[in-house]
Amino acid sequence: MDYKKILEQYAASSSNIMEALHAVQDEYSYLPEEAIIEAAKVFGVPTAVVYSVATYYSMFSIKERGKNVIRICESAPCHIEGAAELVAALEAELGIEMGESTPDGRFALEYAQCVGQCQGTPVFTINRKPYLNVKPESVPGILDEYR
Repeated sequence: MDYKKILEQYAASSSNIMEALHAVQDEYSYLPEEAIIEAAKVFGVPTAVVYSVATYYSMFSIKERGKNVIRICESAPCHIEGAAELVAALEAELGIEMGESTPDGRFALEYAQCVGQCQGTPVFTINRKPYLNVKPESVPGILDEYR
């Protein structure tokens, strides 16, 4: 779907900026510069306001990245329960390092401070869907759901 059509769905109130940016990012995996400029027009705010929202919150990206965004929690509880081993398994399975996207544009790896699922550490999300108590050996099967 065209980002202009997505933004129009949220144009009723400037309080919808974050929801609109989430919707655009769900479609594109990141926030293209032209979508940020268009959002400013649609919501009647300076481009700098939309840009500041897009760059302040860690869930948004203005950099092109893989379609399936894997965010690994690096908080203390996940760290203690084996997040480093999980990162190593993801990097090995995907052939990329944290902060990179696969060459085919299918996956991106990112850190998150917390994903709010401390009851199931270590945890990562794929497109905001949480995977709890993940063991390194289960990584290939989980990723197969998105291949």
